[in-house]
Amino acid sequence: MSLKQIFLLLVAITIAIITYWGGLAEAVSRWGSQEEYSHGYLIPLVTAYILWEKKGLIGTAISPPMWSGLFVIIIALAIFIVGEISALFILIQYSFVLLLIGLSLVFVGRATKYTFAPILLLLFAIPLPFFIEVILTAKLQLISSSLGVSFIRLFDIPVYLEGNVIDLGIFKLQVVEACSGLRYLFPLMSLGFIVAYFYQAAFWKRSLVFFATIPITILMNSFRIGAIGVMVDNWGISMAEGFLHDFEGWIIFMACAVILFIMIWCIEKITNKHGSLAKVFGVVDEPKIVPQSFSGNRINNKPMIIVIIILAIVLILTQFLNKRTEILPGHVSFINFTMSLDNWQGQHEKLDKDVIAQLGMTDYLLANYHTEQSPPVNFYVAYYQTQRKGASPHSPRVCIPGGGWEIAELKRVQANGHPINRVIIKKGDQRQLVYYWFQGHGRIIANEYINKWYLFVDAIFKNRTDGALVRVVTSVAPNEQVDTADKRILDFLTHAEPELIQYLEN
Repeated sequence: MSLKQIFLLLVAITIAIITYWGGLAEAVSRWGSQEEYSHGYLIPLVTAYILWEKKGLIGTAISPPMWSGLFVIIIALAIFIVGEISALFILIQYSFVLLLIGLSLVFVGRATKYTFAPILLLLFAIPLPFFIEVILTAKLQLISSSLGVSFIRLFDIPVYLEGNVIDLGIFKLQVVEACSGLRYLFPLMSLGFIVAYFYQAAFWKRSLVFFATIPITILMNSFRIGAIGVMVDNWGISMAEGFLHDFEGWIIFMACAVILFIMIWCIEKITNKHGSLAKVFGVVDEPKIVPQSFSGNRINNKPMIIVIIILAIVLILTQFLNKRTEILPGHVSFINFTMSLDNWQGQHEKLDKDVIAQLGMTDYLLANYHTEQSPPVNFYVAYYQTQRKGASPHSPRVCIPGGGWEIAELKRVQANGHPINRVIIKKGDQRQLVYYWFQGHGRIIANEYINKWYLFVDAIFKNRTDGALVRVVTSVAPNEQVDTADKRILDFLTHAEPELIQYLEN
């Protein structure tokens, strides 16, 4: 590349970083606040190192600009604009990676075959959206708890699992979100991608190494939970707390990395008996620089200049988009919600501060309503004035199993003229009937994914992201028919829903 082309590339990258600053800053913020993504600080450095290590290969493969790169950049910037309008950071962050691939196609042409993988590595530094993270965490908690208990039972220790609670008799261990394994999964997947990149082997071997990081993480995290349970049973609850707990985490991650390399060693021993790890991970000799069929000074710089102009236009447009302040509708506090609904009398309940902080909601209603003739009905509403920063209602479908309840039946049906999720849950001999749905902007939606779609659409066209989760629960007595519990909830909703509209539709 000539000095002029290098200068144009630096100008393009600088404008791109300024344009994407909000989305990039949000990713960095989550690297610092969530241990699951603390490896994010290292990913850009590793990408830069790989590009530097491959600079000779890139230099020999540079070709004239590829106009397809301009098409990729336009797509990336379109996604960026949608992300800016809807304030969905993940769109902005993925758009940035796609933009870098487009810049590579424009500025180094066919040499992108050497820059593509290092740029793609940046995807592992992008945090997941909160609602996906919640679902994934809940699933991993249940799997890790179940496998951990299986490990404890190998030592003939009596243990009972209830959701994410491991009951050892004297001690009870709560497998919280931090123990789900996510803090190992993302770093190990990043390591697996890097190892697969340097692994000079067939594509199927590289793919196997990368995807093996998922079961390795789950199994080793489950082993960690089981080992903690065994130590707690023998030496007390201190084994599950403080420095020792964190130190065990580091040991498990290093063990996962060692298992990954042992797996590669086994693959090579089976498929390449006369080979060696030194060769498959050796630095590839860079070809000698040969004369090119074109001169760097004669390269058409028009695509590069066009890219810089487009980036500058989008940067200016971004300044106007950033002035678009989200509409935050007025909200009457749920503390004012009536505790008298015809023959139903209620009493407010409170959530723990830690739970409120975890859920990130603006306001909530939690109350038990009862009549003289029947068991109580629990009424819960979680309201979010804005969901742009990622905080959103947690679907009961995800959270219910964590409390030790088994979902025996789940249907989407109509209730009081609108769709709801009707769930029957069991724990031993206990049964409960649950209704839940998502409500806001004049809509009542049962499907959480359709609700996310409307959230995205309303963020763009209405500049609003407020909404709520509504959940109603009642116990089903041992000799009671579920239909009777249905009638109880429906009777309660007949009186409660008209009142609720005043708090959600302002």
